Amino acid sequence: MPKTVILGTARTPFGKMGGALAPLDATDLGGHAIKHALDRAGVAPEEVEHVIVGQVLQAGQGQIPSRQAQIKAGIPKEVSSETVNKVCASGIRAAGIIDQQVRAGDLDVAVAGGMESMSAAPYLLKQARFGYRMGDAKALDAMVHDGLTNPFTGKQMFVEATEVGDELEITRPDMDRFALRSHELAIEATDEGRLAEEIAPVTIESRKGETVIEVDEAPRRESSLEALAKLPGLTGKGGSHTAGNAPGVNDGAGALVLASDEWASR
Repeated sequence: MPKTVILGTARTPFGKMGGALAPLDATDLGGHAIKHALDRAGVAPEEVEHVIVGQVLQAGQGQIPSRQAQIKAGIPKEVSSETVNKVCASGIRAAGIIDQQVRAGDLDVAVAGGMESMSAAPYLLKQARFGYRMGDAKALDAMVHDGLTNPFTGKQMFVEATEVGDELEITRPDMDRFALRSHELAIEATDEGRLAEEIAPVTIESRKGETVIEVDEAPRRESSLEALAKLPGLTGKGGSHTAGNAPGVNDGAGALVLASDEWASR
């Protein structure tokens, strides 16, 4: 049975929602990551046999976003593609499927990845197609509705995460300490240049010229346990999850070039 090996990786910087990467579509970000992963792997776009990319917020993105990304990366249109959605695990699920197909002998070399532009998530008017008889119309935030809300309970993810944390007796101070450590490690890695080898800088063009984005926007240099402790809980005063210790809402993409060990040793 073939073994799966990773030939190359790349990711964009991660931007805050509404931040530096907001002008770009998710497929622009995905295509950028795929192109640079192929370059680093030394694999030509025409050698790729299949592409799978995870994406949650697909509303308004057009048909098969993964296919759009692959074509923007230079992979021929004849190469098959699929987009998967397993919410926060979408990207790793894409890699898992490719791994299974490589080990089954169905693929020699392929691309897996994940991409998201939370900035580009639209607002939805569910009844606009057939008209509103009278009264106001409610617009649904696709980011919240499609990505952050349990469709069975109607609860947002931070509410359910708080409930799970309470069940596991994970306290607010525990979360704050872990969050602060994450920011400190990210800032340390950035300052020491250790993230440069994985990040493919993104160039944003505007009327003012070109801006090159090459570091993540989310890590907070000014964060401290004292500052985190002052933030209100997202579910109320006593809630353990806050804007400071919960995951951010971001834009970005990453890609892996995966192959069988036999193909890689050619």
